[in-house]
Amino acid sequence: MKPRAPRNRTISLSSADRKRLSKKLLFIEDNSGQRIPLNSTLCGDYRKLIPLLPEASVDLIILDPPYNLEKKFNGSRFGRKSVDAYTDYLREILSCLMPVLKKTATIYICGDWFSSVSIYTAASEFFIVRNRITWEREKGRGAQKNWKNSSEDIWFCTVSNEYTFNVKDVRLRRKVIAPYRFDDGTPKDWKETKSGNYRDTAPSNIWNDITIPFWSMPENTDHPTQKSEKLIARLILAGSNPGDLVLDPFLGSGTTSVVAKKLNRKYLGIEMEKEYCLLAERRLELADE
Repeated sequence: MKPRAPRNRTISLSSADRKRLSKKLLFIEDNSGQRIPLNSTLCGDYRKLIPLLPEASVDLIILDPPYNLEKKFNGSRFGRKSVDAYTDYLREILSCLMPVLKKTATIYICGDWFSSVSIYTAASEFFIVRNRITWEREKGRGAQKNWKNSSEDIWFCTVSNEYTFNVKDVRLRRKVIAPYRFDDGTPKDWKETKSGNYRDTAPSNIWNDITIPFWSMPENTDHPTQKSEKLIARLILAGSNPGDLVLDPFLGSGTTSVVAKKLNRKYLGIEMEKEYCLLAERRLELADE
């Protein structure tokens, strides 16, 4: 491996790490009746592993499958499909996940502009689609013959009309520009402090305060499409309560499991690539430090 710059904080695995962490991974290939323990990283295909989970046991799913792009993941390749074929691919995923979701469950589905039409089409067949979050993903030098892609979407869906949405946990603190007051002089819907005036506002579906992981951040890995902990934390805080079970069937390098652990949720992560499973377990270790 090419030597990293002194300020590069990207998580890497030593031989000792791989040997130690391999013992923590679960490889379950058949329906042998084995109980899957919570707070685990399952290494394998979600299509084989999801049916082993108890029915109606999951409170929140963070679904971040490969986008409809040409992409390599540690040697594995995902090829771009037609819109209809990618829609069918998502239908297969959602059909597999439905039995393990509680009636009060929420599912957030990640995608880019090209996959969004497929996400809405497939998701609306299984869930109530409530909103589409667009977040600014600033990366890369730009395109020469097109507008630079600098945003991604997260579709907010629920199984029913009974679901968790903790708006108080995801309010945003904004500086007050126009400090209106009541007749008695007290602040109207804002706080007055020595360090400035502010208002805690309800979050919108446009997010421009998220930084993707990069080489100088301690959460960064070599996974090509890693989501930031801040992004996933907002979804978990809004869509679940402490003690709830959060499932990520395309775990990647482990962000969902790490954030769920930090926020006192139970978690299960499924990932096909062993290298990424090991990175997830290493990050879960580091979360304890």
